[in-house]
Amino acid sequence: MTLDRKKLAVIHIVKKELGLSDDNYRDILEREAGVRSAKDLDQQGFHRLMWYFTRSGYYRINRYGLTFRQKAYINHLAEELGWDEQHLNNFLAKYVKKPAVVELSKKEASKAIEALKNIYQRTACP
Repeated sequence: MTLDRKKLAVIHIVKKELGLSDDNYRDILEREAGVRSAKDLDQQGFHRLMWYFTRSGYYRINRYGLTFRQKAYINHLAEELGWDEQHLNNFLAKYVKKPAVVELSKKEASKAIEALKNIYQRTACP
């Protein structure tokens, strides 16, 4: 059974976010899931590929330890709040004294995530 379009999109977003070359990306696909194209992945191959990304050096966004998952979750929360990138950057500058998500350490990202979750809960519950 092949993957749905949403999972294929996630794979290509991860590839782009991590800045992988096409050759490097296909080598990882083959090594981790036994295929050269994401279209040929099954559910098990998808999970192996995502597990690899979350456990590898590719998963780190910066030298401060920010993970791809943290970055994606911060962006997701900002989107849920209806914030554009500038609004999010202003929040981060005020709250954690960093100008953008990619500048956060792992600890600062965790702090920002908790703050954003609290803001979201307050705005979602009247």
